[in-house]
Amino acid sequence: MNEPMVMRGVLLVALAVTGLLTAGCAGAPAGEPLKLEDNTLTVDNRTTQEWRGVEIWLNTYYRVTTPSIVAGARFQAPLDTFVAGLGQRFNVRGMQIRDLRLTAKLPDGAPLELKKEFEVGGLAGALKGVGGKR
Repeated sequence: MNEPMVMRGVLLVALAVTGLLTAGCAGAPAGEPLKLEDNTLTVDNRTTQEWRGVEIWLNTYYRVTTPSIVAGARFQAPLDTFVAGLGQRFNVRGMQIRDLRLTAKLPDGAPLELKKEFEVGGLAGALKGVGGKR
């Protein structure tokens, strides 16, 4: 067999595999920007802009702040570092998380607001849509 033909075939196969892998990654879901795992909140800024003056609110009562989260970076905070106005800490073992929100400013001064959507669980989730409006 002709050596240039074999090399051309290997190159074409390599390019095809690379194209398939790239296409598979492009269609993959990016995930949520606010992620809860065990006792940790991870905030993932997948945008091209810095978030400034970041406030993260847990159950509208407990808060943690950070001056900024740069573009493409992550911020992590243990849930027991969230503090209420009078100094009470969030009790991870004894409290349920019902609401999680992030507010910040973009470099141009525009506000940014993110809210984590929770699935309805328990009896309320099982009866969703049964017996009228919810």
